[in-house]
Amino acid sequence: MAAAKLPRSTARVLSSTSRNIALGQRNQTKRFLHTPPTPQASHSEWTRPSAATFAAAAALALIYNASVQHAQAEEADQQELVIEKSKKKKGASKEENRDLISSQHLQVKKSWENPGVYAWGSNTGKVVAPDSNEAFIRTPQRIAFFDDVLLRDLKLDRQFGAAILENGDLVQWGKGYSEESSTPSVTLKGKDLKQLAISRDRIIALSKSGKVYSIPASKLEQETQPKQSESSWIPYWPSTSRISYRNLTPTTLGYNERITSVSSGLEHVLLLASSGRVFSAASSMEGFPSRGQLGVPGVTWSTRPPGPFDMPHEITTLKGFEITSVAAGDTHSLALDREGRVFAFGDNSSGQLGIDATGEAPFVDVPSLLPISKLYSGTSQTAKVTSIAAGGLNSFFTIDATRVAAPDEDTRSLATLGRVTADTWACGQGLRGGLGNGRWTHIQDTPSKIPSLSGLFEYDEVNRRTIPIRVANITVGSTHASATLDNVTYLAASEKGTENDTNWGADCLWWGGNEFYQLGTGKRNNVANPLYIRPLDMESEIQAGRKEEHRFHVTPRSTVRIKGKKVAMEQRVECGRNVTGVYSRV
Repeated sequence: MAAAKLPRSTARVLSSTSRNIALGQRNQTKRFLHTPPTPQASHSEWTRPSAATFAAAAALALIYNASVQHAQAEEADQQELVIEKSKKKKGASKEENRDLISSQHLQVKKSWENPGVYAWGSNTGKVVAPDSNEAFIRTPQRIAFFDDVLLRDLKLDRQFGAAILENGDLVQWGKGYSEESSTPSVTLKGKDLKQLAISRDRIIALSKSGKVYSIPASKLEQETQPKQSESSWIPYWPSTSRISYRNLTPTTLGYNERITSVSSGLEHVLLLASSGRVFSAASSMEGFPSRGQLGVPGVTWSTRPPGPFDMPHEITTLKGFEITSVAAGDTHSLALDREGRVFAFGDNSSGQLGIDATGEAPFVDVPSLLPISKLYSGTSQTAKVTSIAAGGLNSFFTIDATRVAAPDEDTRSLATLGRVTADTWACGQGLRGGLGNGRWTHIQDTPSKIPSLSGLFEYDEVNRRTIPIRVANITVGSTHASATLDNVTYLAASEKGTENDTNWGADCLWWGGNEFYQLGTGKRNNVANPLYIRPLDMESEIQAGRKEEHRFHVTPRSTVRIKGKKVAMEQRVECGRNVTGVYSRV
């Protein structure tokens, strides 16, 4: 049966799994989305043409049609029908043929065989390519130091990079760390770190035990600033820390309460406790938060309470709400509670809080509840925010919108009752395309839907039902962003299957500022609509006979054997300040 031709806007967001059909691969899902109907012509009055006019027009139409048909017939005679040859090779192994017929299978395979870090964007700080003097890295390149290395987390700035190794130690590099050496170095050891956040000049690291460390980005400051006294394995024999760091762990945590997540802007950090409480603190030595992003009314450098300048403050106005997620932009903050409510505070000069931006009140220092329900007014849908993300001057929200019956509707006749539609919304600055909604907007203070990441569905043939395609993760840099979709993936190809039984991963799209080639397209133009980029390992693609026609897919978490041991790993995208990375995460 001939496949129906899809509109350009639809075909662009289809998952790679639908492409597998044409390649003869085993396919578990079929992807589609609802496109709006073609607008009807307006019912303005028409002037009735004369019979002579109709006759003349008909004669011209006949002549034109005859000419076109004649030209098409001649063109068809001249063109030779080309049938695409099978990409399989006779005598090749089952696995070799899988690599030949499926870019996605090859990408998954390479991510398991060659874990590491790909990076691109600005290289003025020698972060994305420590061994290169190029100012820009236009397309993904591997950082040799991390070849075959698994990471717990990765954060990138234009001037410095930071990563947590598989054993929990901190690694730093870049000119912001050391002007003399470009080789990544292990700095903070033995703390069993699990998560990172970066500010203007410091690194915030969270350990598995819930302790929060604030570490200078600069090697010189690590060596010259005061060092902490630490306990030793020898009783009553304290030692001094190897490098300087500050302890940001709140002292008011309750019994069995600990910090579980951190997120940092340029000058502030948000700390989320296991109880749902939220704390905020200063996170930079270069400036004290002054745009309300701490969420504590009236706190400035001159009015701060006695104690260290970076002491954590509990955001008491959020008490009673069980916060499950926090996100920090450069100078603003977001918090999401278990009921799907979003609170925003801090700088609102670009509308990044999702509320009216006014010159009289450029920032809000008290968490404000966003009126998310207004976004679905008149749609017969109830909205619940499922995730938040922030970076630079932008905020993003993913929402599950559930179809409900209107007061005048008969529920017995509603086939779509209870259907969930997954949407993604953005607010803030869009001059460089950072909103992802196709518009170049200076200030967007009412959240705007991102069409390419909203209203998507796929048919899951394994479970035999239509499901919404949600966004699994959004990572936001200073001017650009990336979204990884939670589409159905397949990682079970084995020797027992046929050569058409291939693996595939998750779709990944990119948008926003591209002045430093941080989108990885190889070009420098900003992008207002989410797009795909080429596979990371283009050399392997070329060897398989492919060039530009395929796109990068993220490998989901799976247990694989790396260097003789089983590990649960995945690929993760990290958008930083004018730089981007993809790393192998445990």
